[in-house]
Amino acid sequence: MIHFDFKGRVAVVTGGSRGIGRAVADRLRASGASVCIWDVLEPEPSDGQFATGASEHKFEQTDVSDEAQVNRAARNTLASFGRVDILVNGAGVTGPTKPTAEFTYDEWLRIFRINLDSTFLCSRALIPTMTQGGYGRIVNIASVAGKQGNPNMTAYSASKGAVIAMTKALGLELARTGILVNCITPGLVRTQLLKEMSDHAIVETQARIPLGRSGEVEEVAAQILWIASEECGFATGAAFDASGGRSSY
Repeated sequence: MIHFDFKGRVAVVTGGSRGIGRAVADRLRASGASVCIWDVLEPEPSDGQFATGASEHKFEQTDVSDEAQVNRAARNTLASFGRVDILVNGAGVTGPTKPTAEFTYDEWLRIFRINLDSTFLCSRALIPTMTQGGYGRIVNIASVAGKQGNPNMTAYSASKGAVIAMTKALGLELARTGILVNCITPGLVRTQLLKEMSDHAIVETQARIPLGRSGEVEEVAAQILWIASEECGFATGAAFDASGGRSSY
């Protein structure tokens, strides 16, 4: 396993209590970073303690689609750590798998609030401290669905496509500030989000993966750690693939 040196760095991971976000938070912690998880769910038990009080590893119970809660989490995190160097926007939902004509507007809005609005709100809240420090890494977890689309998952695909577009625009906007903004586009990965998909949708999606299997959270987390590190110094506004070959661009 490759180890990156994050000693002295402070990272915020949204959606870090479960799945890919939790794998990223644990690896950042193991690599020396101070980590704060922003999530509506409390972190599952692990070797690392994420406490609600000020500590090396902190948990802020936060609905990252809510502006007031995000701003409060940012204030509390900065009060505890003084700055934030890394933001991993990992909170997300797939939503229901069904034809677009059967989608309710509330279902559509919920997916966009959690997948896209949270990425905007959290980035906006932490860009000023990164700008002040002259250094930052923002990593957005998008999806291969945002590149190629998934049938009967229009809202999810559209929201992740918007995350990719936001990444490109923000990367260009901040290119001269020392803040690099990139995203990763996983394919089918074994997380709790699969529970939101129908069995038919899972089988259909996996059939389009050239490697013939779904990904593991540890594989995606390893890529994200590199993107979040100082080693990734000459890429911004990019979408890094993690789809088992489903997408070649």
